[in-house]
Amino acid sequence: MSMLSIMHELVGEGSQFIIATHSPIIMAYPKAWIYEVKEGIETVTYEDTEHYQVTRAFLNNTKKMLKELLE
Repeated sequence: MSMLSIMHELVGEGSQFIIATHSPIIMAYPKAWIYEVKEGIETVTYEDTEHYQVTRAFLNNTKKMLKELLE
């Protein structure tokens, strides 16, 4: 999360970033352009990324997800 804070300071000074990540926290940066690579390259919203959806599902139902993964 400290990376977001540092990025924000640098963006305020005119910096730009190209980041490859699976982190839904980093993807949440305001006004980020998110590109998804599957059968091609397309822009997607933060909430439409698989990483956001999987993380949200896990956090909203941790016990069920762990049961499915570990049994």
